[in-house]
Amino acid sequence: MSGTEQGTEPSRVEELKSEGNTNLQNGNYSGAVMKYSEALDILSGVAPDALSLVPVLYANRAMAHIKNEAYGLAIADAEAAIRADASYVKAYYRRGSANLAIGKYKLALKDFRAVCKMRPNDRDARQKLKECDKAAKQLAFSSAIESADSAGLSIDTTIATIETMVVDEKYDGPRLNDDNIINEDFVLATMERFRLQKLIHRKYVLLTLLRVRDILKSEASLVDLRLPSSNENNDKQNNTQPKFTICGDVHGQYYDLLKIFALNGPPSKINPYCFNGDFVDRGSFSFEVVFTLFAWKALCPHAVHLNRGNHETKNMTKIYGFEGEIKHKFDNTVLTLFHECFCALPLAACLESKIFIVHGGLSSDDDVRLDDVRKINRAMEPPDSGLMCDLLWSDPQAMPGRSPSKRGVGLSFGPDVTQRFLQLNDLSLVVRSHEVRDNGYEIEHDGNLITVFSAPNYCTFFLFIFFFFINIFTFTGDAMGNKGAFITFGPDLKPKFTTYDAAPHPPIRPMAYASPTFAL
Repeated sequence: MSGTEQGTEPSRVEELKSEGNTNLQNGNYSGAVMKYSEALDILSGVAPDALSLVPVLYANRAMAHIKNEAYGLAIADAEAAIRADASYVKAYYRRGSANLAIGKYKLALKDFRAVCKMRPNDRDARQKLKECDKAAKQLAFSSAIESADSAGLSIDTTIATIETMVVDEKYDGPRLNDDNIINEDFVLATMERFRLQKLIHRKYVLLTLLRVRDILKSEASLVDLRLPSSNENNDKQNNTQPKFTICGDVHGQYYDLLKIFALNGPPSKINPYCFNGDFVDRGSFSFEVVFTLFAWKALCPHAVHLNRGNHETKNMTKIYGFEGEIKHKFDNTVLTLFHECFCALPLAACLESKIFIVHGGLSSDDDVRLDDVRKINRAMEPPDSGLMCDLLWSDPQAMPGRSPSKRGVGLSFGPDVTQRFLQLNDLSLVVRSHEVRDNGYEIEHDGNLITVFSAPNYCTFFLFIFFFFINIFTFTGDAMGNKGAFITFGPDLKPKFTTYDAAPHPPIRPMAYASPTFAL
């Protein structure tokens, strides 16, 4: 390299860094990643004395990945920054933040301790260290209790007490009859009460959760689904074909759930649904969403099918708002019972033995058969690796083969992996959710895989954090601008897509019940 070339390289790197920083500040996170990457490519051919920007660029790119919720890539970049300069404090902060976002509290603790040691006056780092330590201890205690007592809640012994709870006469909401059997009038009245931002009595919450928990426990880890038969529709004047509807992530956006039912009809024997995980978190009406789905499940178990998502877990709900929401609206007993229900949720479903429905994606193993999914012991918090983890966390990628997950959990799998899985199991299609799509859905992997996402104008964690501090009183979460979608399948098993914009909703910011400490 000539002296002139060497002189221009640092200048170009500074320009790219500045452009990357501008993109980061303006919310163009992918653009920021591109600029930082270009700068790092230039520095790879520069003499060592010109490399002081390397840890800065890696740490900045890590921040862009964090804002894109690509936590695995963020961790990798933070570690590259640490290798370049072990004293660069922002790198430890970035790695700790990424591990915190995916619930790896012990790893996050290690990095925030390092930050506090290097910067003893950093109040934000000290607060994060305190919260991580608290969360790690809570999870350890919870795990110890579960190991010591596999029976779970002692609430099992108090069902009779719940049934005899006296509901105050001043309560003006829906009530169950004396037999405490959930009926359609109760479910519809509950939905309307939720629409008006009112809660129902705790007694009915507990009774419904107990009923749903028992129903979910009776189901397999992989549920076999069928289209309703033509003769089940007794309305001779309504010459509609049988259909089955699959919805993706709803994420606590209750008014958008109401819109789905308005567009497609409520669940029934002739109008069954599968909701494909991530009912809760982020949106601040997560209780209303998941309770509505559970109430329909209790009313007509064969018309509502619920797969577990990666957010129906203790780690995620602690960070992304559901835990705080339930504690605010009810109490720890209700929260614990919700988590028991989450651990009973099936992991996948298969429609007409041809369409595999799963929240995240496929496995790191080429030889996984449907029976392997059926045999999973799912009554637990998901492990950090293995088939159960992959089903909840994995994502498709355009390139063949498999790659480490950009999220830091699960993996990314290519079109060849999807094709082999379909052939091995005599399937025709994979339907999954787990990722926002601009139009609410995307057909991928040569038509062998569809991603469906049902939360329009979705708010990511970091959009929330930005607007929380900039404009706390007016931000309502309408930030991404994406549409929502659901898929219906008829007798030919060809997908039909319905897309929709966000429904009007109360001006309550997303993650209103999340701890501000988890702002990364």
